[in-house]
Amino acid sequence: MDDSSASPKWLEEPTSRPDRKDPYLRFHAIKIFVRDQDRSLKFYVEQLGFSLVYDTHLQSGERWVAVAPPDGTAILALVEPNPASREYKLIGRATQVAFVTDNVLAKYHEWSQRGVKFSRVPRLKRIKYEPPPTMTTSGGQAAAPAQQSMLLGERSPVWGGVFTRFEDIDGNSFSLVSFDEVSQALDEQRRATAEKLELERRAEQELGIAKQVQARLFPQTLPVISTLDYAGVCIQARAVGGDYYDFLDLGGQRLGIVIGDIAGKGIAAALLMANLQANLRSQCAIALDQPEQFLRSVNQLFFENTTDGAYATLFFGEYDDRAGRLRYANCGHLCALLLRSDDSVERLDSTSTVLGLFKEWDCSISERQLLAGDTVALYTDGITESFNDAEEEYGEQRLTEALRQHRDLTSQEMLGAIVDDVQKFSPREQHDDITLIVAKVRGN
Repeated sequence: MDDSSASPKWLEEPTSRPDRKDPYLRFHAIKIFVRDQDRSLKFYVEQLGFSLVYDTHLQSGERWVAVAPPDGTAILALVEPNPASREYKLIGRATQVAFVTDNVLAKYHEWSQRGVKFSRVPRLKRIKYEPPPTMTTSGGQAAAPAQQSMLLGERSPVWGGVFTRFEDIDGNSFSLVSFDEVSQALDEQRRATAEKLELERRAEQELGIAKQVQARLFPQTLPVISTLDYAGVCIQARAVGGDYYDFLDLGGQRLGIVIGDIAGKGIAAALLMANLQANLRSQCAIALDQPEQFLRSVNQLFFENTTDGAYATLFFGEYDDRAGRLRYANCGHLCALLLRSDDSVERLDSTSTVLGLFKEWDCSISERQLLAGDTVALYTDGITESFNDAEEEYGEQRLTEALRQHRDLTSQEMLGAIVDDVQKFSPREQHDDITLIVAKVRGN
């Protein structure tokens, strides 16, 4: 007996299987001989609701017109033969082509109202299963009629269906049928599709909520710093992502500048990003006097609250508004760029390894004196690793040149100009989050 839980093969959409080694093969078209292709095309499209697949001229000059039913699984080629040919005599005959539907009566009424001719009103047929004469019990003995009925159970009427025939405008006739098995399978398929769509709708809705929540994790207000014009932006490749930036009010006219990149993408990275943000904000009270201890605490919490192998790169800077000094720790992150007022560039490289991989972890702190006209840029690999059509990276050098080119703009304007430059350089689909911070030291 067939496995009734398996999906009928005739319900599966035809697909190209790239994993198969044998050449691709599928049914192409059935020829239907007609007197006038334009007239027949209008009938099949307007009265039967078919779609036009081809309407072109071959190299031989022959016009090739083909239509397909709504699901597109079969093609009818409407061929207009020469009146002197043998094929011309085949116009107006039974085609032996059968169309299957889950509701013959509905199609009958729909098409009749459009002027389609049917040979008869749809009628029901049922064919009962006839057990073979050698049907046996589990003991190997011939089963009595009563036992046969028990063995067959509910399968006595194996199938039933509704049948009718219709004609096209040239009298070519077709069967229109429905089978119980087809109707039941289609109902199950519709239910499964509806459930899948509902799950996708809910997932999309939940993802939208997650995007709104994550957006609130980025800084909503900027601490007031008199000597620094600064701004940040994060353009996510997906609804949510793992890039992170923040501005922390450390007190004492000091500003914490943070940028990070979680390993991974999507929901998992977004959750880790939220965890890292919570750790940073909860521990930042000790950052002013003990920056090394602050980052050790952040690493410990991140290590304890994440799975093995989860980690983040992080750049943490503390800017002193009164002294114009930047103290920083680069925890495995891309080097920050310090563009001096004389156009020279300094790279603020790593001072420690990434966060979250090691329980025993330490870092060192470096510092730079910032002067009027200096610009600091922090970024993630969504900037420098964006590719153009020639598979070239945007790279650190192009970012440096963009900083020089737009140095006279405000920090917010500079962000927009650089992001626009990156997106023009890499116009294809964005594959990674683009995150950038620009901080400019104001003049006297």
